[in-house]
Amino acid sequence: MERRDKINYYLDLAEIVSQRSTCLRRHYGAVIVQNDEVISTGYVGAPRGRKNCTDLHYCVRQKLEVPRGERYELCRSVHAEANAIISSSRNKMLGSTLYLVGIECDTGEYVKNANSCSMCKRQIINAGIAHVIIRDTKDDYRIVHVQKWIDDDESLEGTKGY
Repeated sequence: MERRDKINYYLDLAEIVSQRSTCLRRHYGAVIVQNDEVISTGYVGAPRGRKNCTDLHYCVRQKLEVPRGERYELCRSVHAEANAIISSSRNKMLGSTLYLVGIECDTGEYVKNANSCSMCKRQIINAGIAHVIIRDTKDDYRIVHVQKWIDDDESLEGTKGY
């Protein structure tokens, strides 16, 4: 058996983490790695003590037909990236890499053009994470240099979605 490359190994871990997600639309998993050590993981889910969408059997954003990337204030969940960041200290995250995988709940396919939302991008920037690697297929991925999110500040454009 051929040995899995390191990037896809960490993306595979993020995909496993996504299986804990409680969102009815998309399951995301995030893994933060520093110096080849997993320092934190996170998945999509309601804040501790609150009911998840899987418990309620509905999604408010889905009911209101809110497009992807918009009106996250209506969402009950904390995103995978935010949960991973919350679970680690900033000094461990400085210069780290966040691995991100999204799965469509209705098809089981990878989320097309997956990316962090604008709120998660701000948290990733402030956490000191250097790179975000996003899975596109089982073997293909994109590497995002977080500095690009700083240099190309999308919040100045006022565009919706991602």
